[in-house]
Amino acid sequence: MLLDTSGLLCYFDASDVRHSDAVTFFKATPLRLIHSYVLAEFIPLCRARGLNIVDVLAFATDLLDNPHVEVVWVDEDLHRSALALLRARPDRTYSLCDAVSFVLMRARGITEALTTDRHFEQEGFVRLLKP
Repeated sequence: MLLDTSGLLCYFDASDVRHSDAVTFFKATPLRLIHSYVLAEFIPLCRARGLNIVDVLAFATDLLDNPHVEVVWVDEDLHRSALALLRARPDRTYSLCDAVSFVLMRARGITEALTTDRHFEQEGFVRLLKP
């Protein structure tokens, strides 16, 4: 499963109503994939929510060091592929981070995302966390 920004927030923040579900999904899957743009979004999102930045940064570092989480560093080719997807869907409000996720998921044959974001469903993927 792909770990999206909103899903990571649910997993990290024990006060979130979807925290328990996020933990269950995270533990249940052998494949956990994340990319660097998700990590880049996660930190400012947590700051905006007023979460403890020391804990947030420790969690982000733990993800990088977790042998059960594969981190994909977005390179120029992946970035350009995501931009091409955005150009092909001008009627959608996808972020660049979303587009990178979609391209990566298709390339890896991943169908599920730990996310609350409806955009994943719009692209034909399974959103594991409902709002």
